Amino acid sequence: MKIEFYKYQGTGNDFVLLDNLEGHYDSLSLPQIQFLCDRKFGIGADGLIRINATNLSDYEVEYFNSDGSKSFCGNGARCAVAFAETLGFTVSETRFLAIDGLHTAKKAGDLIALNMSDVQSVQSVQKDFILHTGSPHYVKFVADLSLENIYSTGREIRYSEQFLKDGINVNLVEIQPDGSLKIATYERGVENETLSCGTGATACALVSSLIHNHTGSNEVKVVVKGGELHVKFLNKENTEFSEIQLIGPANFVFKGEMNV
Repeated sequence: MKIEFYKYQGTGNDFVLLDNLEGHYDSLSLPQIQFLCDRKFGIGADGLIRINATNLSDYEVEYFNSDGSKSFCGNGARCAVAFAETLGFTVSETRFLAIDGLHTAKKAGDLIALNMSDVQSVQSVQKDFILHTGSPHYVKFVADLSLENIYSTGREIRYSEQFLKDGINVNLVEIQPDGSLKIATYERGVENETLSCGTGATACALVSSLIHNHTGSNEVKVVVKGGELHVKFLNKENTEFSEIQLIGPANFVFKGEMNV
């Protein structure tokens, strides 16, 4: 099968995108997805996204991690919106279906603001936190991120008995003097550190407002290794969050063809 692909990245989180509106890539297999994402033998990416036709919204964003598992991906969804514009969709306001339900997004200039699903609860685990922002996240605050090894810490938590079966994304967070966050993320499904994680940035921002008791409207700057994201949200009653927006760039890298 010949694949016509497009490569995008959002703050260093990179993806292979496929125009599947006509169903040409419906038969793409798990090994083929893994091959396309492989950085040695394939195109190389943290994940693969198919843009599918649907009657429920403008289009469907079907996301696969590089190991072929499915989840919701915030940066991937923002890249999908940028790609959808090239396919003829109006994305100044757009609505799409994802694994966790319907989402809306807006593209203005180089920035895409993605509306995330509400978060109803945050679980405390000693001094750490667990919450679901489209994907499950473990959030751990540290004094100096430069002294931490996200790969070893991430694997230790992700492969612990509690999370071994379903996996979890692990975030280490350093709070900056101005209240912004500096984070590093180990992603399940990629099984490595990524330069950025949109659902992770969202999780860290929500927990930061929780521990500082910042109720009401919030906006948090999150610095990832691939750039900068902003998370806007309403903290209604400490552990209930709504009107969540993930805001950041999504950039085209290159296009090509490959046989699989």
